[in-house]
Amino acid sequence: MHKIFLITAALLGAFSVATGAFAAHSLKQVLAADALQVFETAVRYQFYHVFALIATGILYQHFPGKMLLWAGRMFLTGILLFSGSLYMLCYIKHAGLTQFLWAGAVTPLGGVCFMAGWILLAAGIAKKN
Repeated sequence: MHKIFLITAALLGAFSVATGAFAAHSLKQVLAADALQVFETAVRYQFYHVFALIATGILYQHFPGKMLLWAGRMFLTGILLFSGSLYMLCYIKHAGLTQFLWAGAVTPLGGVCFMAGWILLAAGIAKKN
């Protein structure tokens, strides 16, 4: 499983760079300043958790177990829910689809997944004697 985490992290890292560059060069002219800030937050948290996923994949070799497996899954789910919902929210605001603003309520669930991932990572490392 650690190899899947590492490959996924590498691909999500590339996506983070691409979306960050897209925001810096193209979205500045299109999005309102507050929406651009939301987009940049999504990219930043995605990139932070790419490193967490890389660490999880590497540490899994030394501390194999369900805790680290679930830590990686939580980091992936957090990226999808937290960053994904923020990307979606930017699009919704830009497109004027105000009936879908409820999608922003998904973001905190992604944050909870991030926190769970960090706690599981610590627990998985601490569990090994």
